[in-house]
Amino acid sequence: MAADLHGSVRHHVVTGAAGGIGSAVVTELLSAGHTVTAADISYPRGISRVERSGPGVLHHVGLDVGDSHQVDSVVRDVWNTVGAVDSLVNGAGVIAAGPGEDATDEDWERQFSVNAFGVFAMCRALGPRMAANGGGSIVTVGSNAGTVPRSSMTAYAASKAAASSVTRSFGLELGRQHVRCNVVCPGTTRTSMIEGLGSEATLVAGQPELYKSGIPLGRIASPEDIASVVVFLSGDGARHMTLQEVVVDGGASQR
Repeated sequence: MAADLHGSVRHHVVTGAAGGIGSAVVTELLSAGHTVTAADISYPRGISRVERSGPGVLHHVGLDVGDSHQVDSVVRDVWNTVGAVDSLVNGAGVIAAGPGEDATDEDWERQFSVNAFGVFAMCRALGPRMAANGGGSIVTVGSNAGTVPRSSMTAYAASKAAASSVTRSFGLELGRQHVRCNVVCPGTTRTSMIEGLGSEATLVAGQPELYKSGIPLGRIASPEDIASVVVFLSGDGARHMTLQEVVVDGGASQR
């Protein structure tokens, strides 16, 4: 199932697939008739095909992206069992919000393990395989917090900035082998990650005392708003795009 530039059914691996954005990405890919291996730490270990109606073929696999041994084993099994992978979406992510002075070593290590190392491990495992197979796409779900400083998100913002750098560095290394690597940077999105960050009105209006601007479009993004950009970057319409950070935050970071 090698990637090509002329439109075809492709095999996409999506990590963090049980989360809000990951689930929306899976749904959109399946609706277009693609094969999707949805990976998430909450799923049982081993690859299982999910019975469903409608276009597309769905498999589930349990995976902790912060465990390099699991990553290597699962990638090998998925490649050999489901088929060659044409597209990777790094959607797994965790957050522990709060002032940097209150962040624990464990907060830092967990966020870097999933948000940064997990991206590195997946790119390292799948990037060269896709390159040897004729090309493909890697899209990492970053954050606008990785592009501008954020109060109460010190470790999270740093981990997302690292994830972006890792992804785009792989893009430099694999570009000549036709593997494109891009980053989508959401702002405030209606997922479980925004629980405890403030009321909807506050999130839209911003918090000047924390140097946090509001959202010019006046709304919180839906997971589907982010998924549509991820899917676009994974497909033929973005075939000449690589090393890009695409910010999807309703104008909140003003870039």
